[in-house]
Amino acid sequence: MKILVAIKRVIDANVKVRVKPDNSGVETANVKMSMNPFCEIAVEEAVRLKEKGIASEVVAVSIGNQQCQETLRTALALGVDKAILVKTDDQLEPLAVSKVLKKIVEQEGPEMVLLGKQSIDGDNNQTGQMLGALLGWGQGTFASEVEVEDGKTKVTREIDGGLQTIELKLPAVVTTDLRLNEPRFASLPNIMKAKRKPLDEIALADLGVDTANRTETLSVENPPERSEGIKVETVAELVDKLKNEAKVI
Repeated sequence: MKILVAIKRVIDANVKVRVKPDNSGVETANVKMSMNPFCEIAVEEAVRLKEKGIASEVVAVSIGNQQCQETLRTALALGVDKAILVKTDDQLEPLAVSKVLKKIVEQEGPEMVLLGKQSIDGDNNQTGQMLGALLGWGQGTFASEVEVEDGKTKVTREIDGGLQTIELKLPAVVTTDLRLNEPRFASLPNIMKAKRKPLDEIALADLGVDTANRTETLSVENPPERSEGIKVETVAELVDKLKNEAKVI
């Protein structure tokens, strides 16, 4: 079985995000970037399936500028066999990303596509679902457990009411949640080996996909600072302030 893993390069989760002075977006110049945490989980799960003998090949794909090669090399060091970079300097919306991934799926022919359930920059939680719809494949989102056997995958999903287990016929799209696994660290020997693994580049224009944005960012601003809290002496005073000042009851 061949697995395709989609990964995204984002601002490192430990970095405090700063808004640009002109409010056009967030500052990314000279900011530490890394693989999206949910994508790390997807890579780990694909590599584990390969180590179990269930998957024969794992291919990682990323969409972005030349610097995304670093993120793909990280995936190769973690155990991915091959990487593909779809080069573009544009920021693509989830629908455009899904259309690009559909083209890559058609070229590579995987039996499973693994993605993080969302990226920590956009927090859209849309790409996996849109890709499943475009491909006409079954999808298991928010996966906390994945089992593959006899041409089917059993996915345990994290939902508001608890856990839900579904069974999908392959090929299928699966998006990963936090509790699916604990990603490993790349060892130095594997980092060196990753430099010799294939990393193909494809120009976005060569795929013939309509990636025009459907939305426009008007302004990006920091949330308003929260005012300090106060202490009240009695329950009656608390109720009065909630009713007359906060107006929440």
